[in-house]
Amino acid sequence: MINKIIENYDDENFLKADGFDDAIIGVDETTMRLIYSVSKCINILMQNMNEEDALEYFNYNVSGSFVGEKTPIWCFDMF
Repeated sequence: MINKIIENYDDENFLKADGFDDAIIGVDETTMRLIYSVSKCINILMQNMNEEDALEYFNYNVSGSFVGEKTPIWCFDMF
């Protein structure tokens, strides 16, 4: 997905979350921010930790981080 986004928006600089390229589900064209699937992020983290640790890590270290106006959007699609 990230390759298609970069191809379609070749003049944009997107801020990516390291290690979560496979969790990208789209782009918000209004703010030009990447949109990530939280469930896919958790599944990526669960390759190296259990679900509880993955949720805690994601909430504290990933979605809780603000890195400026291009901070990614987290789509909570777990329900």
